[in-house]
Formats: sequence, structure tokens, C-alpha cells
Amino acid sequence: MVSVIMSVFNTNDETLLQHSIQSIISQTFSNFEFIICDDGSTDGTYEILETISKGDSRIKLIKNETNLRAATARNRCISLSKGKYIAVMDADDYSAVNRLQIQVDFLENNKEIDFVGSGADLYNENGIWGHRKYNSTPENKDFLFVLPFIHASVMFRKKALKAVGGYRVAKETIRTEDYDLFMRLYANGYKGVNLEDTLYFINEDQSLYKRRKYYHKFNEAVVRYKGFRALGLMPGGFLYVIKPLIVGLIPLSILNLLKDKYYRHKKLVDK
Repeated sequence: MVSVIMSVFNTNDETLLQHSIQSIISQTFSNFEFIICDDGSTDGTYEILETISKGDSRIKLIKNETNLRAATARNRCISLSKGKYIAVMDADDYSAVNRLQIQVDFLENNKEIDFVGSGADLYNENGIWGHRKYNSTPENKDFLFVLPFIHASVMFRKKALKAVGGYRVAKETIRTEDYDLFMRLYANGYKGVNLEDTLYFINEDQSLYKRRKYYHKFNEAVVRYKGFRALGLMPGGFLYVIKPLIVGLIPLSILNLLKDKYYRHKKLVDK
């Protein structure tokens, strides 16, 4: 019923990969296939994946000869999938043991919803240091400030992904293919929900944003412009188009405070 897809590139930490993959293999819901695409790794990652995949016949391991980036790798997984639903998984994160069961039950019982995500805890080598959670029923305007879904926590109806052509492969979607995908889904009338449950755990260093190249912020601005225009959020959303360029200069601690304030305010307004 479910195809779990994972794109992996140069993640040769066997403990990390084992933990991530085992979190899917150990799910309480067992009617799934797990398609893992090694996206042209050059550091021995594929050999580690080969060893791990021998332990469970539900794992389908494929390989790109060169690094084609996550959008292309995930599209290849989707093209090979047999499931009614597509669940995303990132190689350095892990899922709660009941994630698939909860999301399958939700989509089976809510036919009008096309995809479902959840809250997530953020962790590093010192343990859990934060939590990420977005509105339960995001609207078009919620895409202005930030992508209102945790991409790797989401389970999609495959027919919705197919209808919009999957992930868009373009220069500007490198590192923003998730934002682009969700805006295109919404622009085409598909809707998603975020569950209250914490079903996903993100391996994220607090200094992550300091290491990201600034030019990716320009790509995000392009993605935002195209997406906001499709969602009918322009020209009023122009300041949010250039937000990535500004955010790239703001310390992460201040950025997190602004995010918390935004969502606390929105929660009060929605009530």
C-alpha cells in the first residue's frame, strides 16, 4: 500500500543510515516497499546500503551512476513505486515506529485530503534540542513566510504527485524542490494537513544554516516568485519573495524567535 522513498548521497555513516532505515523496517504497519536511491555516492555509501538492504526483502536499492540531485532521485523512486501512497524519508533522520500506520489511517479516512505531514523533533549528538510544528490546515497565504510542511514527514497520495509531474528538476529547485512541489500541489487544488503527532525526527545541527551557501537563497527567491504567482499571492507577496536574501544575513537565534512569534500570533488569530 505504501512506497517509502529515500534519496541518499555521500552519507557513509553506517550507524546513521542503519538507524534511519531501521526506523522504517520496524514500522507497526508492514504493507510497504522501501525504495532507496543512491544518488551517485563516491564515499562508499552504496556499499553500506547494499549490506543493510540484504536484511529485508522490502528494500529496493537502486543507484544513479552520477549525482543527479534529490529531485531527480526521488522522481526515479516514484516512477518505480507500486504503492497507493508515497512516504518521504531522509537518510539522516528517523521516523516514529507508528508513523506509517497513523498516516495511512488518516488518508484512508479522509479522502478529500491529498497528503499528510506531522510535527518533528530536532536532534543532534547531544539529544533533542528543538521542535518544529506548523498549522494543521495550511492555506495559500501560509506559504509566504515559510514552507508550512515538514517535507520528509509527509505521506502523499501518489496520484496527486503524478498529476503535478512529481518534483520539478531545475537549477532554482536545488535545495528548494520541496517548497516548489508543495506550492504546485496547492496551485492545482490539492490540499494537505499536518497532524498534531510528532512522527518524525530531524538530525539537524544548530549551526546548519551558517554552512549553507548564500547563492541557494537566490534560487529560493526564484522558486518563491513562481510559486506565489501561481497561488495568487502576488504582487502583495513580493517582500516575502526576497525574504531568503534577508534571512541569510540574520542570526539563526533571531530567526527562530521571529518564527515562534509568527506562529503564536497566527494560532491566536485562527482561534
